[in-house]
Amino acid sequence: MGLNGTIRVPSDKSITHRAIMFGAVADGCTVVLKPLLGEDCRSTIEAVRRLGATVEELADKLVITGVRTLEAATLDCGNSGTTMRLLTGLLAGYDGEYVLTGDASLSKRPMRRVTAPLRQMKAKIDGDHAPLRVTGGRLHGIDYTLPVASAQVKSAVLLAGLRATEETIVREPMLSRDHTERLLPLFGGNVTIGEENGVRLIRVMPSQLTGTAVTIPADPSSAAFLWAGAAIIANSRVTTTDVCLNETRIGFLRTLEKMGANVEIDRVRPLGEETVADVTVSTSDLHGVELSGAAIPHQIDELPLFALVASQASSPSVVRDAAELRVKETDRIVTVVTELRALGIDIHETEDGFIVNPSQVRGGRVMAHGDHRLSMMLQVAALLTEETVEIEGMEVSDVSYPHFRDDLQRLDREIE
Repeated sequence: MGLNGTIRVPSDKSITHRAIMFGAVADGCTVVLKPLLGEDCRSTIEAVRRLGATVEELADKLVITGVRTLEAATLDCGNSGTTMRLLTGLLAGYDGEYVLTGDASLSKRPMRRVTAPLRQMKAKIDGDHAPLRVTGGRLHGIDYTLPVASAQVKSAVLLAGLRATEETIVREPMLSRDHTERLLPLFGGNVTIGEENGVRLIRVMPSQLTGTAVTIPADPSSAAFLWAGAAIIANSRVTTTDVCLNETRIGFLRTLEKMGANVEIDRVRPLGEETVADVTVSTSDLHGVELSGAAIPHQIDELPLFALVASQASSPSVVRDAAELRVKETDRIVTVVTELRALGIDIHETEDGFIVNPSQVRGGRVMAHGDHRLSMMLQVAALLTEETVEIEGMEVSDVSYPHFRDDLQRLDREIE
């Protein structure tokens, strides 16, 4: 028996984070419909409350009353890199002193990629790892070229630009997630997007945001686990509804298509500033592929899952140019290789990725290492064998996908 059924996965984490933050500093009221309320987004909710914004949690929506003057505060970002990096940019232009802390994992993650451009804007920030101390004040606009494709760095600079004295420009040689520049104009942010010599330019002028209504689509990074399961588990057919089809987010879906997966996309339609659709994936005969260069940023979070899918293909697969995986919730190259090997998968670590050969999954004992995406990938892997797979720390998947195990069971499969 395979995975079968229709399901709406949890709402998009990236867009929920941004809608909450923007609403917290906007004039008036912001309504966020269908928000994700996993642990990471709750870190953002609690942070903006400590800054003075009001956040009411009602049935399937958040009602946020923003403030122009923020309260000095110590903000616990939990395990959320998005919360810490975006808030650092947002707070840099507000008068006051703010300390951003995080859990042990977040405290190891590099923040200099955000603090360096913000310091060019004259932001006063102490530290390049958590805890960060931000003493807000007068910022100057800059013209900044992103050294790596990073939506979090781009967003931090753009949010600081809202409070700068003149225009801020971010040059993006390689496109990263673009939710910030899509969403800011909805709140009245003065943002324009253009191109110069093949490089994407995002310009932001000083702006005071105004509250609005935002409906959050389903998260493609969460749907990816069900797409993967449907593609590699026999006798499967799963439809995920209302999924955000932003091209900067569906690199993994495009990779499945390149591998030969049976993918159907129906009911494509606009939802606010985004496009959504219903995506159906069914059991597929897959072949290996190579992922590198521009293909990496649009599926960086799904690469651990790709490693599992690649193991079920008929030929080897290679991931290159993905050194960014080493500075995620864990060193995802090391943890993915280690844990998949424990389940019998022929996978080899390289400096900036991995090589995966066709393999048969067996039972074993594995660890989630406090990494929500690793936990979910291992839960899908467990469905590929009749032997017992014991996953230590499986509950960490609640960070981005509350009740993931329950949804797998709803699709007619049980896992231990």
